[in-house]
Amino acid sequence: MADTFSLQRVLETFRSSLSENKEVYIKYYIAGWQELVSFMNSLGNVFSFISKDVVSKIQILENFLSGENGSYYVTIQSMVKYELDNDLVDLTKRGSHPESGCRTLLRLHRALLWLELFLERLRTSTEDGKTSVMCSDAYNESLAQHHPWLIRKAVGVAFCALPGRDTFFNVMNAGDHTQVVALLGESLPLIAEVYQITEDLYVKNHLLELP
Repeated sequence: MADTFSLQRVLETFRSSLSENKEVYIKYYIAGWQELVSFMNSLGNVFSFISKDVVSKIQILENFLSGENGSYYVTIQSMVKYELDNDLVDLTKRGSHPESGCRTLLRLHRALLWLELFLERLRTSTEDGKTSVMCSDAYNESLAQHHPWLIRKAVGVAFCALPGRDTFFNVMNAGDHTQVVALLGESLPLIAEVYQITEDLYVKNHLLELP
């Protein structure tokens, strides 16, 4: 995992994650997330409640990729087919597969929507835009639906400590504000496409509400 966040690497990894026929390579999906974790970590402990969970989910997927059945985990599509065909997913209640690839990736998928929504707000924000409001609005539209009240409350307090817009732009290591906005404009449609392909696959296979 990179120590210094690079928005350019986010663009490259998510671009690499899409095959010609629009399957999503898990290897590059993970690499993209590792960059996003570096982004969250570069802002201190504000996002630690999410980044720690993301790191643990990344590790689970990496273990699948390097395991004896790794060939079935090359793409999200092949993973879903393999796990469903072999009854490796707890579809209705927590059972013997709490860390299935499908359930693990669903947690990353939900968090990806939050980051996509937040970064899009940041991209289109004005100089006096409040990052705490942008982040809270993005959270309420995505992850909040899957978190209990206590976590939602703690998250709301944490977001109040977010640094200003300039700090976010600086940690992206992509040049001046105009260059950052342009690079976000390239990166976010790719993230959105990967998200939507995953969303459609999970809808088709009734996997969006895994326990």
